[in-house]
Amino acid sequence: MKFSIRNGEKKDAEAILSLIKELALFEKLPNEVEITVDDLIKDGFSIQPKFKTFVAQESNGTVIGMALFYERYSTWKGKSIHLEDLMVTENKRGTGAGKALYTAVLKYAYDTNCKRVAWDVLDWNTNAINFYERTGAKILEDWRVVHMNEQGLKNFINENI
Repeated sequence: MKFSIRNGEKKDAEAILSLIKELALFEKLPNEVEITVDDLIKDGFSIQPKFKTFVAQESNGTVIGMALFYERYSTWKGKSIHLEDLMVTENKRGTGAGKALYTAVLKYAYDTNCKRVAWDVLDWNTNAINFYERTGAKILEDWRVVHMNEQGLKNFINENI
């Protein structure tokens, strides 16, 4: 299979959203995606983007995968990257596109002098866990991911401010 990895562009927003929705379905949370194509364009392809993307594109122009990430700062390490999503459409998995996207993110981190790349993986996603471990990534078993959703934020602020 022939594909190339390139920076995501505004024209890719619809394909990126489709991949995000496919990932949500894979993660058994299909109703959690609230963003729109317009949100992705505004937040990712404006003068001050909140995230960056790489896409895997077939020679016919079809986007088959994406990696979405953003810079953050570690008080222990310094400049770092959070890999939010890495996704290849189901019928294109096993083609090497996922590894190529992953490599592009890690190379970007290396080239921009980041000290760490971090991401989350579901404990039942053994294929991903095994892949990450084979590449030298360390799965931190003793840390828990913490989220506060929009309603939780609203409740907290209303009760404490």
